[in-house]
Amino acid sequence: MSISSYGFSDSEPERSIRLVKNNPPYNAACEKCSSRHISLCNVLDADELKKFSKISTNFHKNAKQIICSEDENADHIYNIKSGAVRISKMLSDGRRQITGFLFAGDFFGLSCKDRYSYTAEAITDVSICRFPRAKIIKSFQDFPALGERAFDMTRTELESTYDQMLLLGRKTAKEKLCTFLFTMWQKSDRPGVTNKDEVPIPMSRSDIADYLGLTIETISRQFTHLHKLGLIELDGAHKVFLKNPAALSAMAEGD
Repeated sequence: MSISSYGFSDSEPERSIRLVKNNPPYNAACEKCSSRHISLCNVLDADELKKFSKISTNFHKNAKQIICSEDENADHIYNIKSGAVRISKMLSDGRRQITGFLFAGDFFGLSCKDRYSYTAEAITDVSICRFPRAKIIKSFQDFPALGERAFDMTRTELESTYDQMLLLGRKTAKEKLCTFLFTMWQKSDRPGVTNKDEVPIPMSRSDIADYLGLTIETISRQFTHLHKLGLIELDGAHKVFLKNPAALSAMAEGD
């Protein structure tokens, strides 16, 4: 991007440009955020949002780029504006366990420790808001509704962790995939998804296998099995249509 694109001529000093870029009166992108209605800051009114936005930084990550790494200093908290992110931990023998998939509106990085306990990596290109940890914790005092919203989202994340423990420990391969697809369907009310039966699957079969504790071959067989049962329709590797969500949900519970 040229210097003149910021409203300066090429002869003006770079220092002035940095002032304009780094010190806006507020983050105007917050007002245009397509995921604001489902994000952390949806409880803020227009004036509160302007104040809160001053501590945020917008940035972009390409697919497969790391956002934060396990054991790094937990200096920031992140809110996803668009795209998909995988959360994972590495075992000592090099195996990977994916513990979750995050999408527009989800936030992560809020830790009770000084270091991140997982790695967050972009599955697709992602747009993210980043907040300094110390400043956002202070903002919970300035905006109590924001703190309550963060607590509710953290509680939901904890409940998902319990569900994941049940999924890994007790469910069969078929039940695991049915649970995954039904959960993804419930989350599919996101920007860009217009068909209520459509389930975008941005992650790879390998990602799904590492999330469900199965092999890629088992995942492929179970997709084929569900297709033959008439429960799903496959549209390439990254899109599934649920033909009977109720039946899929029942199968996920072992019925």
